[in-house]
Amino acid sequence: MSVSRPSGSGHNSLSELRIDQERLWRRHMEMAEIGALDGGNCRLAMTPEDGRARDLFRSWCEKAGLTVRIDRAGNMFAIRPGTDMTAPMIVTGSHLDTQPHGGRFDGISGVLTALEVVETLNNANVTTTAPIAVVNWTNEEGVQFAPGLMGSSWFVGRLSDDDVMGALSRDGRTFEAAARDLGYLGAERPSDFAIGAYYELHIEQGPILENSRCQIGVVESVQGLRWLDVAVTGMDAHAGTTPMDQRQDSLQASARILVAVNELGRQFAPDARVSVGYLKTHTDGASTIAGRTDFVIDIRHPETRVLDELTEQCQRLCAREARTQNCTADVTLRISVEPGEFDRDCVAKVETAAKALGYPFMRMTSGALHDASNMTTIVPSVMVFVPCKDGISHNVNESAEPHDLAAGCNVLLRAVLASAK
Repeated sequence: MSVSRPSGSGHNSLSELRIDQERLWRRHMEMAEIGALDGGNCRLAMTPEDGRARDLFRSWCEKAGLTVRIDRAGNMFAIRPGTDMTAPMIVTGSHLDTQPHGGRFDGISGVLTALEVVETLNNANVTTTAPIAVVNWTNEEGVQFAPGLMGSSWFVGRLSDDDVMGALSRDGRTFEAAARDLGYLGAERPSDFAIGAYYELHIEQGPILENSRCQIGVVESVQGLRWLDVAVTGMDAHAGTTPMDQRQDSLQASARILVAVNELGRQFAPDARVSVGYLKTHTDGASTIAGRTDFVIDIRHPETRVLDELTEQCQRLCAREARTQNCTADVTLRISVEPGEFDRDCVAKVETAAKALGYPFMRMTSGALHDASNMTTIVPSVMVFVPCKDGISHNVNESAEPHDLAAGCNVLLRAVLASAK
């Protein structure tokens, strides 16, 4: 990764165009009132809170003169016309759903900066050849329904209609029923949208930009992902009467696996990420030995070869550690996303904008998956990162500075304009 600290700006007719920082911040705070939680937010996809957020976003878009269209997966496209409506749209946005104990910026900033770009163009009476669309992708977080990146995965063909419509929420409702009840089950399909390029702004969700004193991350690539569903099976038994050497304790076996996968990830440092963030036993009695435990192993790396090796080693160690407790481990691959390179021309547009505006920037790889990870498989795509305090995200303490969000939005404005012309 290289760091550049340019000065000066361009001298074209749009060189003085800037977004409204106060309006952008006000929108963040107003959106944060929906599903407010200890300084952060809880807005799970297709819950009433998500519905209220969607309604608020829709009202802002319609006041800005945008036409809102909703597809079969509930993705919202708010379209600003271009002078050539046959030209492919330039799309920018992210998602409004959050983690259960999430922050006010993860995903949300991408949607609100995209809307601010459009409103800035409106206020300055700037027309573009291509239409510009602000998108809110459905269920990026994958908490209420699985998997994550659901809306964009469906849009690019990685998930079928049945995969999305039949996905079950935590309380057993189908996605189709939840989306219909909220009024966000549309009829449009990906073929109804011609897209020329995709831009996504996001807080970095890590400490690199802040530590480097850079305002802008020009994201060149995104690392790959594997999710392994692991079911460890032993036998339910009484905790007070079953001797230690005669137990088939699935929770104890799972604990050993968790330690082993963590050690494996450390062996492939510094680029590897191997984590377990979800674990559930099928019994919850304090005096019962758990006969079955389920968890998910999250594996990430920027190289496919290493991802494959980590996946294979995780499968082997699950079987090995389960046997030590007289249990079995069934491992299945739920999600596989290959490492991706973003479009060179789009990357160059973001870098050119950062240079022209005089913002310190650096090129970098995204450690997290985003909807842009999907979009880059079908259209030229890129991401813009801005710093977040201490690199904290997926946490109610997640924080970003108004001037950093404004800087990223100004970069986004120029890059989108360069594509929409």
